[in-house]
Amino acid sequence: MKLWRWTRRWIRRLQNGSDVRGAALVGEKDRDVDLTPAAIEAIAECFGEWVSEGLEREKWQEVVHAKISLGRDPRISGASLSAAVFAGLARAGCLVFDMGLATTPACFMSTILPPFLYDASMMMTASHLPYTRNGLKFFTKKGGLTSPEVEEICYRAARKYANRLAKVSTTLPLSLARVDFMSTYAEYLRDIIKRKVNHPLHYDTPLQGFQIIVNAGNGSGGFFTWDVLDKLGADTFGSLNLNPDGMFPSHIPNPEDETAMSLTRAAVLKTSAHLGIVFDTDVDRSGVVDDAGKPINGDKLIALMAAIVLRERPGSTIVTDARTSMALSRFITSRGGKHCLYRVGYRNVIDKGIQLNKDGVEAHLMMETTGHGALKENHFLDDGAYMVVKIIIEMVRMKLGGLSEGIGSLIKEFEEPLESIELRMNILSEPRYAKAKGAEAVQTFRKYIEEGLLEGWELDSCGECWVSEGCLVDSNDSPAAIDAHMYRAKVSDEQHGEHGWVHFRQSIHNPNVAINMQSVVLRGCQSMTKAFRDKFLLASGVDKIVDISQVENYVRIGQ
Repeated sequence: MKLWRWTRRWIRRLQNGSDVRGAALVGEKDRDVDLTPAAIEAIAECFGEWVSEGLEREKWQEVVHAKISLGRDPRISGASLSAAVFAGLARAGCLVFDMGLATTPACFMSTILPPFLYDASMMMTASHLPYTRNGLKFFTKKGGLTSPEVEEICYRAARKYANRLAKVSTTLPLSLARVDFMSTYAEYLRDIIKRKVNHPLHYDTPLQGFQIIVNAGNGSGGFFTWDVLDKLGADTFGSLNLNPDGMFPSHIPNPEDETAMSLTRAAVLKTSAHLGIVFDTDVDRSGVVDDAGKPINGDKLIALMAAIVLRERPGSTIVTDARTSMALSRFITSRGGKHCLYRVGYRNVIDKGIQLNKDGVEAHLMMETTGHGALKENHFLDDGAYMVVKIIIEMVRMKLGGLSEGIGSLIKEFEEPLESIELRMNILSEPRYAKAKGAEAVQTFRKYIEEGLLEGWELDSCGECWVSEGCLVDSNDSPAAIDAHMYRAKVSDEQHGEHGWVHFRQSIHNPNVAINMQSVVLRGCQSMTKAFRDKFLLASGVDKIVDISQVENYVRIGQ
C-alpha cells in the first residue's frame, strides 16, 4: 500500500496539464531524474489501452490492434525513452509506427492524413525546457487529450508501475514500422500555400523572389526550410540552427527567448530578408520578424494573426489567455472582432474556442501569449508551422496586390503597453502540497479584492464574460475542469484612471505562482507590485507560503 501511495504521487507529479513532463537526465541542480524508462513504459501502455477502449466503445466491437504513431524531438534522451514507449504500446497490443524526428503538430496530423490515418499518436518532447527534460503529448483523431484524460492515464500507470515493481519490459514490440510522415506533412503545407496564393505566373513556386530566414533552434523545425520554403522557390540563405541537436547549443528554442529573436533579427537585416521565422523545439509555437527587423511575438503576434483572420472571417471571436493587453482588445474590436479572455494555458484557450463554436459562436482563432495558436480551419490544432503558413500567404498576397510594405504594416496601429512584467514566487512547501497552497494564495487574492482591501483594484471583465469567473467557471452545460486557479484585476487611481492590470495564477507546470502586470504609465508596474506586496502578500500572510524575493527586488529596484 505504501508503494502504491508513493507511486501515485510520483506519477501524478509527472502530469503537467495535458502533457507529461519530467527530468530524464542528470544535470539539473536539486532535481532528480523522475521520467524513467519504466515510468514511460507504464504510461505508454495505459495510453494504448485507453485508446483501444475508446475505439471499442465507438465501434461496438473488439479492437484487435490499435495503430499508434510516435514522433520525437532531438533530445538526447529520446532514443532510450522511445524504446520504452514502444515496449509499453506492445504490451497494450498496439501496432506501433515510428515517425522518428517529427513535430508535435505532425503527430496529430498523422491521425487524419491518408494513407496513414493512425488511431492515435504520441509526441516525445519537453518543448522549450532544458535538454535534461523530456515528456509526452497525446493525440487521437479528435485532437489533444484533456488534462482529466491525461490524469486518468497517469493514475492507471501508477498502479501498473507499482504492481510491476518498476521493472522495464523486455517484450519486443508486436509490430514496429518506421515511416516517413514528415514528407507528407510538408507536402500538405506546401499545397496550402500554392492553393491559397494561386500565383498567376508560377503556381508551383509562389515564393520566388522572397528571402525568408528560419531559426529552428536546433529543434525539429529545420524541415520547414528545405521541405517547404525551398521547394516553393524561396531563398533561405542565412537561416540559423537548422540541424537537430538535442543539447540546443545556440539558445533556448523558444519564440519568447530574447536571444532567439535577436539572432533572427540580425539575420533578417543582414540579408535584407522579407521575413524571419523562429520555431520552438517541437514546432507547435512560432514567432516572426518583419522586413524592418521588428520582432513579432506575444501580443503582437496575436494582433497579426487576428488582423489576418478578421479579413477572412469578419466578426470572428478571438480567444486569448487573460494576460493579453488592453491594447490588444482595442485592436481586435477596432477591426470588427470580439475578444474573449480566458484561463492561462494553451489547452484551456483552445478548448474554450471549441466550446464557443459548439455553442454557435464563431471563434476562428485561439491564441496564447506564449505563441501557441490554433485555427478552426486547421482542426483547432496549435501548429507553429501552420501559423507561419498563414503569415506567408498574406505576405505574398500583399506583394501581388501591389503593396510595398511588409507584414508588419498590418499591426502598425497596435499600441504596446509602456510596461509589462512577470514575477514568480516559489511555493514554500513539499511538492505534494504545492498545488493546494497555490490555490489557497490565489483564492485569498480574490477575497481581498472583493472585500475592497486593495483600493482601486477590481476583478476584470470581458464584455458579458467576467474574467473573475471566466478563469474558473464556464457558463455552459459542460464546464471545463479547473487545472489551475487564477484571477485578473484591473487597476485604477485618481491621477491616471484605469492604467493597468494584474493577473495572479498558479503555474500549471511548476510548484509556484506567477504574477503578470501591464501598465500604460511610467513605473506603474512598480507601484502595483508595491501595493500587491504591502496590502496583499504581507497583510494576508501569503508571504509565509510563497517566496516573495522577486517581488521585493522589483519593488526596490524596478527590475
